[in-house]
Amino acid sequence: MRKFTRTLPAPADLAIDMIGVPKDADVELDIRLEAVMEGVLVTGTASVPLSGECARCLEPLTSRIEVGFQELFFYSAEDAAEDDSLLDGVLLDLEPTFRDAVVLALPLSPVCQEDCPGLCVECGVRLAEAGPDHRHDVIDARWAALRDLVRDDEQDQHDEQDRQDRQINDDQEG
Repeated sequence: MRKFTRTLPAPADLAIDMIGVPKDADVELDIRLEAVMEGVLVTGTASVPLSGECARCLEPLTSRIEVGFQELFFYSAEDAAEDDSLLDGVLLDLEPTFRDAVVLALPLSPVCQEDCPGLCVECGVRLAEAGPDHRHDVIDARWAALRDLVRDDEQDQHDEQDRQDRQINDDQEG
């Protein structure tokens, strides 16, 4: 059994839609190699930096995740199934195993904070910055005609009040 720790640059395209590992970022690997009957069993953990954007408010975010992986590299193709990994002489390619582990661990909807309120659906402002009193008075188009009736009624009431005020003023002057 052999154990070792390495820091290597991240491969390209290690991401999903909203978040991923920046290309050439430092990836810290702790790896253990064990000789078993069929081949070499590789067990390890990787600590990788992440960068992306919040799925709710679209603000940039950075974080770090640690993933574990394990893969058996067979000595010969006779012992291995079609999708199994093989040793290439004394070399083994950990990148596909590492890539699978990291991509599967990435959050599908990353958030900058657990209670991120997101964006206003009407104007697009960040709700965390807009405050709790941020709102829009949206009237359903089917009720728009009634809104106009209310305005007409309010105008009629206002006009009536003005007429009464003028009447009172005229009575006081005369």
